[in-house]
Amino acid sequence: MIYSFKTNFIKTLSDTHTPVELYLKLRDKFTNSFLLESSDYKSRENSFSYLCFQPIASFVVKKEQTKIHFPDGTSQEKPTSSIDIADELYQFTNTFESEDLKLGFVTNGLFGYTSYDAIPLFEDIQFKNQSFDLPLIQYHLFRFIIVFNHFNNELFILENLLPDEKSNLKEIQDLLVNRSVTTFHFKKSEDEKSNFTDEEFLKKIAIGQAHCFKGDVFQVVLSRKFKQQFQGDEFNVYRALRSINPSPYLFYFDYGNFKIFGSSPEAQLTISNNKAIINPIAGTFKRTGNFEEDKILAESLKNDAKENAEHVMLVDLARNDLSKNSTVIKVEKFK
Repeated sequence: MIYSFKTNFIKTLSDTHTPVELYLKLRDKFTNSFLLESSDYKSRENSFSYLCFQPIASFVVKKEQTKIHFPDGTSQEKPTSSIDIADELYQFTNTFESEDLKLGFVTNGLFGYTSYDAIPLFEDIQFKNQSFDLPLIQYHLFRFIIVFNHFNNELFILENLLPDEKSNLKEIQDLLVNRSVTTFHFKKSEDEKSNFTDEEFLKKIAIGQAHCFKGDVFQVVLSRKFKQQFQGDEFNVYRALRSINPSPYLFYFDYGNFKIFGSSPEAQLTISNNKAIINPIAGTFKRTGNFEEDKILAESLKNDAKENAEHVMLVDLARNDLSKNSTVIKVEKFK
């Protein structure tokens, strides 16, 4: 079955609002709400922030079962081991049709995540232990999407409707204007815990270095988990993160019983007009705020042997990844 949506929208100025402000106004009324922010206000191409709320369809993959919910209330449940996840997700996306409003940004589509623990679904790799007892893959289609165009100081409120459904755009607009912002405290409790002590982690690093010197691997990315008990509103942690580490890719996904949030300087993959693009970042230096000092640091980074070697490796890996699903591969700009 094909679900055809009509997308209505209201356009207004955004100069008196922020994405965090509007998210705080809406999150208590609409559960399972998403916030995707960009701190790059000077770029026309990447100056959009999104707020998504009221999911109407979902694709959720767990280790044992995959559940698919559709806008008409129907659903399907299939054993994860018996299906091709990529094909199922492709079929799911193709059950939705909507007009192209040609606004220059995402007006509908799926929002969600594919976790690192989902790799065994696509590659012949098995992990000893699953990191978390959470869905491996989770994507939603939303009724309402609010878009900030930071470059032009524009705000769009979009609504995806099935035939015969009534519009609630005016009610959403009233909420944004009249609803007050509610914040709650955040307080850490107990001590921070990790699955490795500092000494154990340093030993892991030494083992990884030995494998690199032997030529067993090009690179080893080591990490460890940290746990911290807390009381209050974890959205305050996201607010602190976006202050400490502003980036073009900030996100906060509220799934009710768990939240996912983070900050990244780069996109893993972008696709536009049937063209897939990877922009690998090998090394970075912290900006000083002084132009001349930043120029010196940039030159040092450019001439660093280790960073150059890593950059060559990442470009080669990106070419290899793209070749799995693309016909023509080009390195348009090496540095």
